[in-house]
Amino acid sequence: MNRYITLFLFLLLVGVSALAFIAFNGRVHLFDWDEINFAESAREMIVTGDYLTVRIDYQPFWEKPPLFIVLQAASMQIFGINEMAARLPNTLAGILTLVVLFLAGRKFFSARFGLAWCVAYVVSFLPFLYFKSGLIDPWFNLFIFSGILCYILFEQSGRHYRWLLLSAFLTGLAVLTKGPVALLVTMLTAALVFLLRRFRDFIPMKALVAWLAVFAFTGGIWFLLMAISGRAGTIADFFVYQLRLFRTEDAGHGGFPLFHAAVLLLGVFPASVMALPSFFRNRAGGDGQRSFRRWMLVLFWVVLVLFSIVKTKIVHYSSLCYFPLTFLAAMEAMWLIENNKKLSKGLLFLVASVMGFWILFAVLSPLFLGPFKPVLMKVLAGTDRASFAMIGADVAWPWYTMAPGIILSGTLVTLFLFRGNTSRQLAVLAAGSFLFINASVWVFTPRAEQYSQQANIEFFKGLEGKDVYTRTLGIKSYANYFYFKKPPPQHPVEYSKNWQLFGPVDKPVYCSFSLNRKEDYLQSYYNLELLYEKNGYVFCVRKPPTYQQP
Repeated sequence: MNRYITLFLFLLLVGVSALAFIAFNGRVHLFDWDEINFAESAREMIVTGDYLTVRIDYQPFWEKPPLFIVLQAASMQIFGINEMAARLPNTLAGILTLVVLFLAGRKFFSARFGLAWCVAYVVSFLPFLYFKSGLIDPWFNLFIFSGILCYILFEQSGRHYRWLLLSAFLTGLAVLTKGPVALLVTMLTAALVFLLRRFRDFIPMKALVAWLAVFAFTGGIWFLLMAISGRAGTIADFFVYQLRLFRTEDAGHGGFPLFHAAVLLLGVFPASVMALPSFFRNRAGGDGQRSFRRWMLVLFWVVLVLFSIVKTKIVHYSSLCYFPLTFLAAMEAMWLIENNKKLSKGLLFLVASVMGFWILFAVLSPLFLGPFKPVLMKVLAGTDRASFAMIGADVAWPWYTMAPGIILSGTLVTLFLFRGNTSRQLAVLAAGSFLFINASVWVFTPRAEQYSQQANIEFFKGLEGKDVYTRTLGIKSYANYFYFKKPPPQHPVEYSKNWQLFGPVDKPVYCSFSLNRKEDYLQSYYNLELLYEKNGYVFCVRKPPTYQQP
């Protein structure tokens, strides 16, 4: 393939992907917890004018450093405080990720390989969806991967120090994005690579000192500024929280030991299945390619094993695996095409099996939440009241919501029709997956929100601009901050739940809580007046004794 054609196809891919990343981003509200959490911290940065301190409810929030939240705040300053602005930084992260993958693939393999790597990344389910989110991880992963990539370039370029210093700088930015786990992942990956090489070509002490110095300055600048400004306590809480994530199941996010392996297999399809042969067979050519493959394999296993050990199980914790997984998928695809090989029966069976899982999900969801909903409600009759009410929400599932399932079914059938023509099979698999993801975003995301959180968000959004207090009881949510656009408290007593629910409040207090706790809370908080129930939530108000309806 002519290199100019390859470059044109890459630019076309980036353009189409960027449009897909940003499409419908303002169509649904931000999702609790993380999306609303980070967006609210960005909004409070704008309100307070303090871009150094991360806050929630105008109090120090020690769980995350500020870099990503500053990016969100900058986006909101330009485009307003809304969903699209909160998710826009990750649209940019998606574009930059494709650029980095293409350049890395071209450097170590070929321009065609770089293009294949980009395609493998952008047509896989979770890697694509993360660029449509307001989560921290796309930038965090990009900084870590780019830092490792620059160190590899340092080794393979005759040890030019510009690559070494850039590696340290990018790793420091990763720490400023999410925390010290960036250093842990990078150091573990490098240590295992050095060990596998029996410490041949070990990093010189001078280079190690230079790397650590640049990293410490970049990654530590925020901590230093916080300490100088007298907020060392927030930093201490930050590190305590990081340790707690490793040792305990934070906020109920537990899971079985193979949680992340299952997430990667199903969530990074089709790259996850296509990558499997390249785990066991070395498709690389020269020494440089074999070395790069080793780095990718070690990075994959470090992340997978590390976060399988960590007690807190959250889907995006293993998202750094997307880089090596899609690399191995691209390697397998290129090997098949260049050597005129057919997809093996075993690999085709695995592709069909995982695709069958997603087809069942995409077809049965509209059926059992639509015309067959009475059957589903009978099956779920023994569940808790809140969950039962959520599933029972009045959500329309017209005929066209079958589109994702039809697209993926057609893709599966076409794969077998093109049996023997690997290039066409891979093209069909990539195109079908890309269409399935985008159709699913259009069909399932707004409906998932209607079941889960829309009632709660609309309640607090309807109070925006009113002189009232808002809070949730017994449920963790940031909707009553971001969608109410809560102003800074005028007095510390406003934070007190007892004062708001029992004390001499000066304005109404609006609350939401789970339907499961309705009787308990209405009895315990006897000043609350029931407003209404919807989709598993109960909404109440406490009016002060002197309050009169306007």
